[in-house]
Amino acid sequence: MRRTLLKALAVGLAGAFCAAPAWSQAKPVEIEFYYPVAVGGPITKIVDGMVEKFEQSHPDIKIKSVYAGSYQDSVAKALTAHKGGNAPQLAVLLSTDMFTLIDEGAVVPFDPLVQSDSDKKWLGGFYKGFMANSQTGGKTWGIPFQRSTIVMYYNKDLFKAAGLDPNTPPASWDELVTHAQKLTKKDSAGQVTQWGIEIPSGGSFAYWLFQALTTPNDAMLMNEAGNEVYLDKPAVIESLQYWHDLAYKHKVMPTGTIDWGTTPKDFLVGKTAMMWTTTGNLTNILKNAKFDFGVAPMPKAKRGGSPTGGGNFYLFKSATPEQQKAAYSFVKWMTSPENAAAWSIDTGYVAVSPAAWETEPMKKYVKEVPAAAVARDQLEVSVAEFSTHDNQRVTKLLNDNIQAVLTNAKTPDQAMKDAQREATRLLRSYK
Repeated sequence: MRRTLLKALAVGLAGAFCAAPAWSQAKPVEIEFYYPVAVGGPITKIVDGMVEKFEQSHPDIKIKSVYAGSYQDSVAKALTAHKGGNAPQLAVLLSTDMFTLIDEGAVVPFDPLVQSDSDKKWLGGFYKGFMANSQTGGKTWGIPFQRSTIVMYYNKDLFKAAGLDPNTPPASWDELVTHAQKLTKKDSAGQVTQWGIEIPSGGSFAYWLFQALTTPNDAMLMNEAGNEVYLDKPAVIESLQYWHDLAYKHKVMPTGTIDWGTTPKDFLVGKTAMMWTTTGNLTNILKNAKFDFGVAPMPKAKRGGSPTGGGNFYLFKSATPEQQKAAYSFVKWMTSPENAAAWSIDTGYVAVSPAAWETEPMKKYVKEVPAAAVARDQLEVSVAEFSTHDNQRVTKLLNDNIQAVLTNAKTPDQAMKDAQREATRLLRSYK
């Protein structure tokens, strides 16, 4: 009898362990997430903090952040991983990588996951200027996150010293030249000690800064389908001539190419009175400038405007249905009004939806830092960032030809005709 009871008890205990609640056995859905930054930077800490906060409210999802280096490094690593069968499930990559990621068969659209009315409201809530580099062929391939426009930073103290109104930055191309001339200083030996303006042109972002000239000159560089470019149009050549003339004719900007990373450093030490760069530099300038500065939209030629820029969330084909849903939850959480506002305040990037600007923290921030609203307001006249099929090769040849002009190796007319001819050849198969 005793032996039978013991046996029954053992069976019952085994059954109890086997019938343990499902939640105690279920493993969290794991998402590998590529993010374009070098390990150890301040942005890394911000991303880590947001991921940790998300996981606390979503214990069924585990996010493994992989800091993959620059945007160029990140897309190269993501595509290599895709071809090797071990791609991440989610990544923040340049919005301009959209056509390349589609052509490589690496990503899937978000639309099938957008089911509920609240989901549809969320997807329709982003600024249209940011969605121009996020959708194609009637599908949504990228979700705006780390987005920007180009703005002009100027040193108000140097404006005062030059007899310029510190609250009236140049609003036109002509005014930009006259202001920059007054702001360019030389020593007794004739060496420039302070430049009027710096526009970065080195590295891989020359094309983007070029769009800050072509957009106000009412020139579009490509079509929406990403299979045609218009680089040899008169307004495009005229824009490149103006950029060249700032250095060689007006002598208000260094000759040759100017590195992307050098520009904010020069601005912070007073080596240049004005600079064009991403609004994503705002937090850096706020923290490190020892002088009063202003932020202004792009000066007008025929109109106002700037290209948008920055990174989108992309959902990779490697994700299982469960991982897709988990990644979608993370993307919605990261781009919610409250979190988009916090991200914008912490980094300087543009909060990606009007709803984010209506949050109390964002309203307070704009009141304290009015400069933060400049990039947002410029979205009304902004255009899609240059992006095509075979984007890396097409962009490189455009960069190379812009840089050839800025180093006096080619004329603007020759450079843009060369770029048009080669880009047309590269894009022929995508027609």
